[in-house]
Parts: sequence; structure tokens; C-alpha cells
Amino acid sequence: MEDQQKLNELINEINAYNQQSELIRQQIELIQSSIAEVDTLSNTIDDLDGQDSVEAFVPVGAGSFIKGELKETDEIIISIGAGFAIKKDAEGAKEIIAGQKKDLEDSLDKMLANLQQVTDIIGNLQAQAQQISAAAQGGVTGLN
Repeated sequence: MEDQQKLNELINEINAYNQQSELIRQQIELIQSSIAEVDTLSNTIDDLDGQDSVEAFVPVGAGSFIKGELKETDEIIISIGAGFAIKKDAEGAKEIIAGQKKDLEDSLDKMLANLQQVTDIIGNLQAQAQQISAAAQGGVTGLN
């Protein structure tokens, strides 16, 4: 009976860690999406650099766009976080973007390390659960 209780506790712990790993995976996906957005922004700034004006489709809401012309492409209003934005030239904007990307990559590395830790813990718990289950089926008792 003690083995069954220990097994149930391990299963509950494994389930909790599985939920935690799913949350970490979702955070990883969000960070990867943000990195892709920052890369797209950087590429767009490169494409606009040196052009006086550019014809583009401007979003107007609800997934709709209007054809328009971007003028003065040498100045960019860029978000610096917490709802604040500043005006920068292309090089200044790219410096900010590079910093943002580095921060995102650092966060991604931490999340990947966390996921690896949780995955290792799950593996250890599953091994313990299998030992208890095998011992119970074999009639062996006294396992830690």
C-alpha cells in the first residue's frame, strides 16, 4: 500500500512538471515570435535605408490595408518598452533593435535551460515511478 501511495505522489508530481514544461514551451514560442518580429523590423529598416519615399500597404484595422506612401523614411519611431517610443534615425533604431534582440535571446536561453531542467526532473520521476511499479508487480517491497 505504501508503494501505491508513493506511486500516486510521483504521478501527481510528474503531471505538475508536465504542466510547467508546457507553460515554458509557450513562453519559448512567444519569445521566438518576438525575435522573428525584431528581425523583420531590422530587415525593413535596411530595405528603407536611403530611400526618400516608399509605396506600401498601411494597416487600417481588422486585417485591412490601404495603399500609401511612406515619406521621410530616415526617421523611425521605435518602441523602447513600457509604452514609450522615441524617434531615431536608421542606425539608432538598429542599435535599439539589436539590444532588444539580445535581451530576447538571453530570455530564450534561460527558458530553454529551464525546460531542460524540468525535462530532466520528469525523466527522473518517471524512472522512480517505473521502479516502484516494477517492484510492486514483482512483489518486492522496501524501495525508497
